[in-house]
Amino acid sequence: MTTNKPLLKRQIRRRKLYEDVVTELESLIHSGEYGPGARLPSEREVMEQFGVGRTAVREAMFALQKMGLIQVSSGERARVVEPTPSALVNELGGAARLFLSKPEGIRHFQDARLLFEGAVVRRAAVSASDEDIAAIEKTLAANKADIGDGPAFERSDIAFHSAIFAAVANPIFTALDAALSEWLAEQRSVSARVGASPVKVYEDHERVFDAIRDRDPDAAEKAMKVHLDHVADIYWQAPKGP
Repeated sequence: MTTNKPLLKRQIRRRKLYEDVVTELESLIHSGEYGPGARLPSEREVMEQFGVGRTAVREAMFALQKMGLIQVSSGERARVVEPTPSALVNELGGAARLFLSKPEGIRHFQDARLLFEGAVVRRAAVSASDEDIAAIEKTLAANKADIGDGPAFERSDIAFHSAIFAAVANPIFTALDAALSEWLAEQRSVSARVGASPVKVYEDHERVFDAIRDRDPDAAEKAMKVHLDHVADIYWQAPKGP
């Protein structure tokens, strides 16, 4: 006895023409046929090679530019560029800002930052060179000197954290640090507006630095957690709005 099995109902996504062009050009770039600095074929040449229209070619070039693989200048053929961690992370900017427009999104980012910076500061405490530690100490001194000058204190605050990331010598971490600093800028402005104590922030930084200098990863991670929890607590206790 035969049984008629129901057909699976699954929609098959149709690829758009420009996506095929992207796949082919990306493959040529990855293979090295078009290396960094090389010019891609002209719009007309790509149209003829793939049998597509101008719109598909332009959409493909826009997609490749968003991927950080090419640079497009008006009136010139697209040029292949060396991918960078910053370009990779910047692709997430729009989605990150939308995510941060909701309170739950902010909490998720704060939690991610806590985990991420905790791991980074642990590594800095273990592997930072004497020169790295001197660079971190220099930003700490600037942070202390800037107490009382809101904008300057904020800049040296960012510089202190960035110096720690620089000490781990990983360009992807550095790019993520810069992105998180930008995405969580509203957190700093809210804290400053409600009168978060610069002295307390500086003292938090000092404890983090002391642990790095003493090559104590556990203490460094704990000090960073205390600091970031403090910043987050001030943000959530503050009234939001202008």
